[in-house]
Formats: sequence, C-alpha cells, structure tokens
Amino acid sequence: MQEALKEAEKALEFDEVPVGALIVMGDEVIARAHNLRETSQDATAHAELLAIRKACEALKTWRLVGCTLYVTLEPCPMCAGAIVLSRLDRVVFGAHDPKAGACGSLMNIPEDERFNHRPEMVPGVLAEECGKILKDFFKKKR
Repeated sequence: MQEALKEAEKALEFDEVPVGALIVMGDEVIARAHNLRETSQDATAHAELLAIRKACEALKTWRLVGCTLYVTLEPCPMCAGAIVLSRLDRVVFGAHDPKAGACGSLMNIPEDERFNHRPEMVPGVLAEECGKILKDFFKKKR
C-alpha cells in the first residue's frame, strides 16, 4: 500500500485527486497508475482502470488471475465492475469512500453472488494515511 500511496502523491503533481493503484503478481509489480481524469479529460481515467489496462498489456491477457490490486481509495462502481470483469484475485484498499464506494460503502459489487467472479476484498489497509492525503487535497481546494 505504501507504493500505491507514492502513486497518489504523483497525482498531486498534476492537481489530480490523489488516488494511486498498483497491480502485483507474486512479488512483482506489473502495473502502477494514478488518477488522470483532469489531465486527460477522460471520465474513465481512474487509477484502478489505468492500472488494469497496463497489467493486461504487460501480461497480454485480459484475465488478471493471480494478481492483486492495491488502491488507496475504495473503488467506485465503474472500477469495481472492471475488477470483477478482469478476474483480479484480490483487492486491497485503503480509505473507504462513503460517497462513491462500491466495495462495501454504498454497495458491494465485487462480493455480489450474482457475478461469476468474486475477488477477495481486504479493506482499510493504511486507511488513515490514504484518507489524509485525500482530505488534505480537498481542504486546499476549498
């Protein structure tokens, strides 16, 4: 999660909402990303989606079996859907997102039994640190 926080800090350099993500297979980081919505003017440029795309490219498959996603903020519905569809084994996230979180806060897409894939979810890892970088960012914006 420390590495995901480093990605979140990179987002600050672009005045982006500081969310960072990385995907690991075994002991190897195969993808890392941070939010780029403002920079790219792309509503789908969330850290998780960018990391999933990079991991698929690195592995040359859309199936990310054997991979773990680390992300500093609870994934939204769009990212949670991509997590399920990409077959990630595990998702570790930091801060909960009471306004848009789809991995336990507002809903729980990855654990919905109606889907044919359900990744293991590990919430709240370094939650305080992950939440602080977001709170500080929005405090400066206001």
